Amino acid sequence: MSIRTTVTLDDDVVERVKQVSRARGASFRQTLNEVIRAGLTATPTKKRVFKVRATNMGYRPELNYDKISALLEYAEGPWHK
Repeated sequence: MSIRTTVTLDDDVVERVKQVSRARGASFRQTLNEVIRAGLTATPTKKRVFKVRATNMGYRPELNYDKISALLEYAEGPWHK
């Protein structure tokens, strides 16, 4: 069963489908349907999990860990703002 519908495609998508259809020697419609089928049946790739590895940087008694502005000035210099 075929259904005729109107779809608005971006210019870059149209050009890419035209290129692929010319390379395959197939019609635009046939190529577009194959591309959509491939996209619908593709299995999503697993995303890599971003992990943060904590590092012990020691305790510095001269720093006031309750004042964020003092810590930023220590880490980035007096022009951190």
